[in-house]
Amino acid sequence: MTAYDPQALSRQIAADLLDIQAVFLRPEEPFTWASGILSPIYCDNRLTYAEPAVRRRIEEGFAALVQAKYPECEALFGTSTSGIGHAAITAFLLDLPAGYVRGKTKDHGRNVQIEGKLRPGEKVVVVEDLISTAGSVLETVEILRQAGADVLGIISIVTYDMQKGLDNLAAARIENTSLTNFDTLADVAAATGYLPPTAKAALLRFRDAPGDPSWRELLV
Repeated sequence: MTAYDPQALSRQIAADLLDIQAVFLRPEEPFTWASGILSPIYCDNRLTYAEPAVRRRIEEGFAALVQAKYPECEALFGTSTSGIGHAAITAFLLDLPAGYVRGKTKDHGRNVQIEGKLRPGEKVVVVEDLISTAGSVLETVEILRQAGADVLGIISIVTYDMQKGLDNLAAARIENTSLTNFDTLADVAAATGYLPPTAKAALLRFRDAPGDPSWRELLV
């Protein structure tokens, strides 16, 4: 397994996600979020499962990240459903147990919400695919904490680095480390000709204030 090089890995994963169209950057024709906000970015990391070379870099990146940052980790738990596959594959590479947290408790069988074996006090890392406001992943963290886990941190493929997400993580006293981020996606997109360089400033304005439509005024 290669050494963990955060900067090189961030640019490689950004290029991969843009190449397989797991991430769309479309400032001229923005996407509409459920909240009504117009967004220049759309992310579907589930597409990485269909691309073996990209998937391998993500899982090996996750494994190297866990070894570098959380060497005491005893198990990986994915968010439902986006983090399940990544947690399982990364745990396989690290020879660690894996599990996941359901969005809600099962209404049959053992009526559990945490799937897999969790021992009281076990040191775990949560695996997510995308961090925006961090709301859903923090629900997973809290469920694991209530069950007695020592949650060391969160790892994810992409973070938008939005202030609301950063504030929510800080309030929950948990750290997220992503393989790549919004700024790197914008930089790689501009550097490779995926987007015109003038669009980069608009993307970063959106990142800083997603509810403010003035970012579109920067497009020329």
